[in-house]
Amino acid sequence: MQEIVTYKLNDGVATVVMDDGKVNAVSPQLVEQLNRAFDQARSDQAAVVLAGRTGTFCAGFDRKVLFAGGQPALDLLIGGFKLAERIYSFPRPVVVACTGHALAMGAFLLLAGDYRIGTMGAFKVGANEVAIGLPMPRFATEMCRQRLANTYLQRSVLNAEIYDPEHAVLAGFLDRLASTADVLTGAQHLAAELAKLPELAFSMTKQRLREEGLTRLRSAIELDGADFKPAV
Repeated sequence: MQEIVTYKLNDGVATVVMDDGKVNAVSPQLVEQLNRAFDQARSDQAAVVLAGRTGTFCAGFDRKVLFAGGQPALDLLIGGFKLAERIYSFPRPVVVACTGHALAMGAFLLLAGDYRIGTMGAFKVGANEVAIGLPMPRFATEMCRQRLANTYLQRSVLNAEIYDPEHAVLAGFLDRLASTADVLTGAQHLAAELAKLPELAFSMTKQRLREEGLTRLRSAIELDGADFKPAV
């Protein structure tokens, strides 16, 4: 299997980089390899920086798999949602370095991070499901409800509004911006600072802060599985 996710540990910070040489589509391989990376980070008790390739963070699900339908499509959909939920509930800090475009499932991976640093430039961030004819999944709707600014929620979810990085900060997809040259190092420096927080206090507070939201997200994943279950 082609390695499209790299893992590097340095001083308690694990840098996890997605790079499939294209648009970092969420494929079965990407989901598997990201889960493996977070397994390793959990074992290393490391804070995590999740990044993409220059110009692209993640352009969403692999449409070839998703639009082909059947069980593989359902497995990918639910696998991607469970991955985002895992990142959202990860006990150590997770900082996202949004290195470019982040659309659809890529935007939901952004929302799962504890802190999101975006790249300045002509990049698109947002959830375009309705615009391409797909009802917004329950999981994605709930994740947006929990993380986006209320004044941008309807615009982002229902109107499929796509933002440049500056407006993505206002909407809540990102927390702040950095230059292309600084986005990864900035995320690594922040992750190192967050890693200094007392581990037990951080993990328990994160669990308490998101406990009700995680319950809703997990329920939404189950309902999405029933909604999209292939006909026998």
